[in-house]
Amino acid sequence: AAVAAALGVTLAAVLAATVLDPYFLLVAPNIKSFNTDLLSALSSSWFTIGAGWTFGCSVRARREYAGQIADHREQKAVSEERLRIAREMHDVVAHSMSVIVMKAAVANHVYDTRPEESREALGVIEGVSRAALADIQRVLGSLRSDGEAHLAPSPGLDELPRLVENARLADVQVELDRGTIPALPAAVQLSAYRIVQEALTNVIKHAAAPARCTVRITAEPGELHLAVIDDGIPRRPTGEPGHGLIGMRERAALHHGTLMAGPQANGGFAVHARLPYQVPGPA
Repeated sequence: AAVAAALGVTLAAVLAATVLDPYFLLVAPNIKSFNTDLLSALSSSWFTIGAGWTFGCSVRARREYAGQIADHREQKAVSEERLRIAREMHDVVAHSMSVIVMKAAVANHVYDTRPEESREALGVIEGVSRAALADIQRVLGSLRSDGEAHLAPSPGLDELPRLVENARLADVQVELDRGTIPALPAAVQLSAYRIVQEALTNVIKHAAAPARCTVRITAEPGELHLAVIDDGIPRRPTGEPGHGLIGMRERAALHHGTLMAGPQANGGFAVHARLPYQVPGPA
């Protein structure tokens, strides 16, 4: 309201000056008492008011633009956080549920004829469910801002044997080939872990048993290389395609890396990822 009132006064003053200036120019020669200083003052006032009005509009426009930039950054940060949480939840739930569904089918199939095998499958379901619940609590705990959550570190390459064991429990023969890996940033380790996790999940879900799979991790200065290759015959799709490959590519892109995935010429499926990382400089 104050801005509108000031703008109205300014416009009125400018209009008055605009009308009066020509009037005095025409009438002044016939008026002996006309003070030329008044005309000069009015002209100066007109210029000053116009410049002030222009400056005020410029300041207001800059403030509005700065506010729009701040809103855009806030919305972008919220969207990125939602995407991060969605990726984490997808990877945790999809991997665990694939193992659970597989072992539940086994338990149901052999319940009457091989009860011991059925109980073993139920034990696997219990263990995988507990681990998945802990992972979900960690992800949800990261949403808290009061600092009270006591969270376990994000998973990294040291926990790959757990992924391999879960895949073996789902009747996938997995070989882990891991060379000497230098100290890596936590973010790179998390992305590498999740890419391997999703690739093994796809083997469990889509490769007909018995499937064999090799997980190979190698490193060179500034780059981590991942390869997950299986020889399984693809099962017939049973539902809508998921977002696993999209999520893996997004994780590689976070580090300006690349991910290639597709069927092999001799059967099976292969995932290759390259994750660049910053090499610490000399102390």
